Amino acid sequence: MGRETFTGDVAFETRGHLGIITLNRPESLNALTQLMCEAILVQLEDWADDDAVAQVLVRGAGDKGLSAGGDVVGVHRDMVEHQEVDGGPVLPDGTPAYQAHFATEDFWAAEYRMNLTIARFPKPYIAVMDGLALGGGLGLSAHGSHRLVTERTRAGMPETTIGFSPDVGGTHLLSRAPRKTGLHAGMLGLHLDAADAIHLGLADARIDSADIAALIDALAARGADEVVAEFTRDVEESALAAADWINHAYSGGDVDIILARLDALTEDVPEAGEAAEVIRARSPLSVRVAHRAIATAGDLSLAGALLQEYTVGVHMLRSHDFREGIRAQLVDKDRSPQWRPPTLADVDDDLLDHFFTPVPHKILELPHD
Repeated sequence: MGRETFTGDVAFETRGHLGIITLNRPESLNALTQLMCEAILVQLEDWADDDAVAQVLVRGAGDKGLSAGGDVVGVHRDMVEHQEVDGGPVLPDGTPAYQAHFATEDFWAAEYRMNLTIARFPKPYIAVMDGLALGGGLGLSAHGSHRLVTERTRAGMPETTIGFSPDVGGTHLLSRAPRKTGLHAGMLGLHLDAADAIHLGLADARIDSADIAALIDALAARGADEVVAEFTRDVEESALAAADWINHAYSGGDVDIILARLDALTEDVPEAGEAAEVIRARSPLSVRVAHRAIATAGDLSLAGALLQEYTVGVHMLRSHDFREGIRAQLVDKDRSPQWRPPTLADVDDDLLDHFFTPVPHKILELPHD
């Protein structure tokens, strides 16, 4: 017999020698909260020292997927409490916003520690990315040792669609994707199928969604390597792997140079023109920030990338576009964000540098590799 416990919106269970984490907010697409991340972190630390648990699996409740990411609607509520007044980031009482404490900062601190713990977990960590595995959902899975996708998978880091930049170690992962496919996927905020997720290095193998229950039963008794090999199915060729134009367009230079290359390719490669159109529709600020964050993460450890992402995030909390992007996409759902600054030309180097400047009031402390 296994044992099962519930901590808020996440459940923990053991079957045989398998520890199972189940995100249990299907009505919210299993969006992650600070309490969920803290509970998972504590449970992983416990299982790491438990000789009865040989491996761990994470999955999502319901039929939509593992997780659509962090609770960004909650992040929006947090930002609304710190509205910009008279063009500057100040609180309603006139206190500069950088002196204020955002609850989201604590959420990210817990989430990023969880991401790093998953990457360093001393036992097999099997992530089932059936359905949605976006943003924070990818952070919960793509740092594991056995990352499984299905025919239903839609994975990715779609942060630029809401005026943000890839986080949860996403810049670390995307910077290490083959050729320049990670930069392309991160700047556009692409949703990826199983083949593309495997090509980018975000997943390892494809299984059939119908086999998940049998996979879990097998993992309760046998080792991850053997079981995953047994359930692995063939995967089609990745569309990104076959797109040679991506490497040409994104190799070197800033966002303006990339757009110029995409424009030049448009007549012969319609997909390049579509990519340029998407980039121009995104928040100019978030596109430039994401480009720099992914480009620089290639020289950073996972811990270093998380620290950089945390710094960027703290600044983004105090920016217009992150709040506006969530409003347009997920709160009012008018899909008509009004970005500020409105054009890429308006995002100069000084403004871009600001988002990578260490924050004065709180810096996440993570142990470096």
